[in-house]
Amino acid sequence: MKKAVAAFLMAMASAAAMAQTTPAGLWKTIDDDGKTEKSLVRITDAGGVITGKVEKIFDPAKANAKCEKCEGALKDQPVLGMTIITNVKQDPEETNLWNGGEIVDPNNGKSYKVRLKPVEGGKKLEVRGYIGTPFLGRTQTWIRVE
Repeated sequence: MKKAVAAFLMAMASAAAMAQTTPAGLWKTIDDDGKTEKSLVRITDAGGVITGKVEKIFDPAKANAKCEKCEGALKDQPVLGMTIITNVKQDPEETNLWNGGEIVDPNNGKSYKVRLKPVEGGKKLEVRGYIGTPFLGRTQTWIRVE
């Protein structure tokens, strides 16, 4: 009985640790300057497909901003509540990396390919948006809130 309880507790601890090393959660986005807090983005995993939605905008002057430069369905939509990360999946070969989807930058309306990589035990998330190859892009480091 003690072995079964110990095994159960270890499995639960392992699951909790694993949950922290995925992109799923609430993240504080930090601007490219590495200092300015911009928003909170909730990243969810639905059947292995990652999406991210803007939950809060910190700058009161931008709280009602619309994506004026976006194209298609996102054109003139409110940034608050907007899904900015779509169709991201865990890399089958590099299990600490999620890629294959897109991220929208509401500031310029452009969509980029995206790579998500939890770092520091899942406390931070490296978000790399790029065109063509990951080499041609930029990375922001987001901070886990929950």
